[in-house]
Amino acid sequence: MNVTAPTISHPDECLLRPGNTNCGGCGMSIGLTMLGRALAEAGDTCSLVIPACCGIVTAGAFPTTSYGVPTIATTFASSPAVATGVATVRDLNAEPGHIICWAGDGGTYDIGLATLSAAAERNENIIYICYDNEIYGNTGGQRSSATPVGARTSTTPRGKTEVKKNIISIMASHRIPYAATLSIAHPDDFANKMSIALSMKGMRFLLLHSPCPSGWKSEPGDSVALVRLAVASGLFPLYEVYDGATYRFNVEPDGTDPAEYYRRQGRFNEEEIDLDAMRRACSDYVQRLRAFAEQYPADK
Repeated sequence: MNVTAPTISHPDECLLRPGNTNCGGCGMSIGLTMLGRALAEAGDTCSLVIPACCGIVTAGAFPTTSYGVPTIATTFASSPAVATGVATVRDLNAEPGHIICWAGDGGTYDIGLATLSAAAERNENIIYICYDNEIYGNTGGQRSSATPVGARTSTTPRGKTEVKKNIISIMASHRIPYAATLSIAHPDDFANKMSIALSMKGMRFLLLHSPCPSGWKSEPGDSVALVRLAVASGLFPLYEVYDGATYRFNVEPDGTDPAEYYRRQGRFNEEEIDLDAMRRACSDYVQRLRAFAEQYPADK
């Protein structure tokens, strides 16, 4: 599917407007731009609900903002609950537009997991997008349960010893209508999945692999290349889960060695991580997802 980005005639029409304070190479910035294009392509608008994270800092200081839509700042743990209230009022008043939670991994995998699970269990009519930079990027780069094994952070200086939490499996177990992974290196896949999410009702959860040059100790210009490597090697597969029951595998890994992904980031020490174990983990994960997609295929 080839998607042509709609023409933006004025900066006020952008979801993320000029003047934001994001770092160079920030995956979240690219993701917000791609989200804005998807909304424009669908002829839709949204209100954003953002917990404590880089995403809410990017708006800048009061009274100006870099967001082109109504945006609510919440506490770390409460964005799904706040979004639920806003969406309920919207639906009662038959108002247009989507309510989108835009949250980092700290407010999704960890601190906000209880309210996220509650909203999913109730199948609230919201879209939840986690931009996963695999650390608490806004508070000093501490480890989160999204941090991959072996990654050095301010609280795991010798490398994290635990494997990354599988948040898609957790969300799929709630039997929500739609859960999917996104990559800024695959804009057509991103646009297609956003089109699907925007066309549905109920709880929709999307996980965006979001490079953070300052936390990943990588070059800003490498951000897109890094997440492309993650998809190609099977470190971050692109797939969808419908109603927690059927699967679709979107981009087939091409056998790229995940070692290159690790080597291009200063947060990993090649001498301290087991690359063979990483390769096996990637292969096993991809094979498991393929088996799900073959045994329980989603309708085309």
